[in-house]
Amino acid sequence: MHLFEPVPKFLVSKETLVSTVMFTAIFSIVFLLACLPTSDNVWLTIEPGLALLFTASFFLICLLVIIFSSFLMIRFGKYMVKTLFHYVLWCVVEILVICSLYSFFTLEADAAGLINLEDGKGFGALMMESLVYVTISIGVPYCICGLYFAIDEKNDTIIRLMNYGEVVSDVNVAPLEQKRITLFDNNGVMKLSVNLSNLYYIESDDNYIKVWYEDSGGDLKQYMLRCRLKTVEESFSEENELVRCHRKYMVNMTKVKILRKEKEGYCLQLELDSVDQIPVSKTYEERVLALFNSR
Repeated sequence: MHLFEPVPKFLVSKETLVSTVMFTAIFSIVFLLACLPTSDNVWLTIEPGLALLFTASFFLICLLVIIFSSFLMIRFGKYMVKTLFHYVLWCVVEILVICSLYSFFTLEADAAGLINLEDGKGFGALMMESLVYVTISIGVPYCICGLYFAIDEKNDTIIRLMNYGEVVSDVNVAPLEQKRITLFDNNGVMKLSVNLSNLYYIESDDNYIKVWYEDSGGDLKQYMLRCRLKTVEESFSEENELVRCHRKYMVNMTKVKILRKEKEGYCLQLELDSVDQIPVSKTYEERVLALFNSR
């Protein structure tokens, strides 16, 4: 994989990042305990109780840094982490921040007379001293989690391609030139395959989604399957016609007849008068307007 390729979406998803933080915390504790007997860290010269307090405080602060970093990636990652290089750079910055915290803690302990640093050992030397340990404590679990979720993603794709049971479709045989939207449930089982030209919108209903489409007879149909709307959004992020417009809705922009400005914000009127107006929230307003105006 090239460093400047788009970052895999599974790598920066909420589920992956939460799992990575939890695994990193456990791995770091085990690694530090394993290294403790052979370590000559200056913190070990402090009184045992105080050394434990220092170490625990430092660990919690570092964990908060990683949690905050993961929150920023979840919230703003799509704007800031666009390639694999950006993701790697983000992780390197995390490591450097934690090394800086270690250096700061150590210098403060030395200034308070709790430890005695070697003469001439300053911030830079402490940074280099901590770099190896911090890189292993954070870098290794990040790599392990990345490989695990990459394999899991590939396995999920294989299962989806192999499992074509219980499929609902709007046509018996799809012409190759027609663009189709294929939806899977949470178990990776293909459930619905529909031409994009027949799809109107997708509605979130708790842990399910309702897919509204026109069948081969021209009738509006609804199909419900157990799947999160967020999963559908991520699966079709490159699909310009099918876009998220609200926390509850994704809409086929080719089926939008009118974009209307109301007091509460914008709303979309589809080609079918029997379908209620679909609201557009502020979060997705800019993209919806751009796509509507570009038609």
